[in-house]
This record gives sequence, structure tokens and C-alpha cells, in this order.
Amino acid sequence: MSDEDTGCGCGCGTPGRGAFLSLSTRPPSTAPDRTGRHAIEQARIPAGAFTMGDSSGDRNPQDGETPLHRVTLDAFEIDATTVTNADFARFVDDTGYRTEAETFGFSAVFHLAVAAPEEDIVGQPPGTPWWFGVRGADWRHPGGSRSDLDGLDDHPVVHVSWNDAVAYCAWAGRRLLTEAEWEYAARGGIDGAKYPWGDAEVDEGGWRANIWQGVFPRENTLDDGWLTTAPVRTFQPNGFGLWQTVGNVWEWCQDWFDPRTYERGDVENPRGPATGAARILRGGSYLCHISYCNRYRNSARSQNTPDSSMGNAGFRTVALREERS
Repeated sequence: MSDEDTGCGCGCGTPGRGAFLSLSTRPPSTAPDRTGRHAIEQARIPAGAFTMGDSSGDRNPQDGETPLHRVTLDAFEIDATTVTNADFARFVDDTGYRTEAETFGFSAVFHLAVAAPEEDIVGQPPGTPWWFGVRGADWRHPGGSRSDLDGLDDHPVVHVSWNDAVAYCAWAGRRLLTEAEWEYAARGGIDGAKYPWGDAEVDEGGWRANIWQGVFPRENTLDDGWLTTAPVRTFQPNGFGLWQTVGNVWEWCQDWFDPRTYERGDVENPRGPATGAARILRGGSYLCHISYCNRYRNSARSQNTPDSSMGNAGFRTVALREERS
């Protein structure tokens, strides 16, 4: 089943927040008023050039993975892992921040991961019936009100919107990656490859990423060991020392989404369109499967509205640097 079949171009079929019935109204959000401690190990990505876009032929035409184009980037420092539940908890404890899932009162949960009474189901989009809007689902309760973070400190934080990720960045004195920075870092120094480790398939010689095995969306055989998220340091890091840039969770990027972005020809530190309706997500998630969402590739692109949150999306950050004039 393709995304065109579901009528949704979002991450692993994740509908935007507007597809669900909201039973609450979000109050105005406020950014943290002080800077906190960001404790994630850093990887230094050297300045250089790479070929951005899909060269494998597995692209999704509606996502705008072509034309291939050469991009040059300045050096930057990036989180070796996505932000974990423990990392995000420090931010919340320091600022009292409430995520959009908490202020809206619900978030999107994959049907096999729901841990909530039936009356907490507030919506089920017909095009993607494996996604439930679940009242009480948030970063502390990833499956709903009957779930918690016991044993999940080193798993990626989920149910965070793009706006939530930006709020964390403000507290940490950092920012989200541009889409070009994300792809360059994810490739790990292997230009033109399909995956961070090269062109070998994900299951060749043992599982290399946390994606779906079995028949989506009904049966997951758990061959890689995980139904939902895995600890952020599972499998092997890429050539730059980054863990799980594909699979596990989608990662919010700074850019607005436009399927014609690559046609504009921005080739030096590109920052994407000036405006848009949805923000870029990269890397795929534990729900990706070759039969449905093959976006666990270096060049794959997805999107969702900045206020949307779901159980398979998180983020990593980069250090601020002096902008060139």
C-alpha cells in the first residue's frame, strides 16, 4: 500500500492533527525564558559537499527527492542521538513546559501501541485506520493513559511537535537541522548511498535499523526486537558517529516542505522555502516497511504540520554558529 493509496503524505502515514477530533483548545504556547543544559554527545560534521537526493531509484515522486544536485555545507556539530525521554524531562523539569499533545489533550498512537481505555479514542482517520487519536497520549504516556516511561529513559522522546522541538532548542541554546544538514550527516560520509551504511538492505547480515517486519499494519514479527521505539544507541552508528538516522523515529527538521524545493537550485547551505504549511521530517520510523512506506532511506522526505505530534517522531539538534553575512 502506498501513501497515495492512503491519501496521506505524512510520516509513515501519520495524519496531521487536524485529521483527528480535538476535544480541547490549545492555549497560547510560550517559549522557555532561560537556557538549560543540553547533555547529548556531539559529533563533528566536517565542511564539505555531497550529492543530495535519491540515486537509488526507490524515490517517492510526490515527495520531491529529485533532481539530484550537489550541495556544499559549512561544518557543524550535531547530536549523536535523537533527544531522549531523559533529556526532554530535564527541559520540562527546568521550565514547566507543556507540549502541544498535552495542551490539545490528545496525540496520534499506532493501533498496536495503544494503552488506554476505549473511551479515550477520540478519532480514527478513515484513510489511515491504524492511527488513533488518543486522549492522554503524550511524551510521558506514549501509548495513552495506561502507559508510562518506565524503562524508556534512553528511548527517543516522541509525541513532540515541531513547535515543541523548537521550544527545546530555545532552552538548550541550539536549533533544528536544516534538511540538507540532516541528509549530509545521515550519509556518514558515503556519498550517493541508499542507507547510512551503504547500499546493503536493512536485513542483510542482521538487522541494521528499527523498521517494521511482517505484514503492515496487522502483524509485526519483531525480528529486529522492537514493536515501537528502540534505545537511541541500538544497532551501529554511521561513519560520522550518528546513531539511528534511519528507522526508529522520524526527525523534525527546520525547513518548510515543498516537493519542488530541489528544482530551485540552492546549493550552498540551503535552508528551504521561506514559507509553507508543513515542516520536513526525515529518516523514517519503526513503522516503515517496503510494502507501505520505504522512507527509511537517506534521501527520503516526509512532512507534517508544525503542531502535529505522534508516537513515531522525535528530533535531534545542532549547535548554533555564527551566520555568514
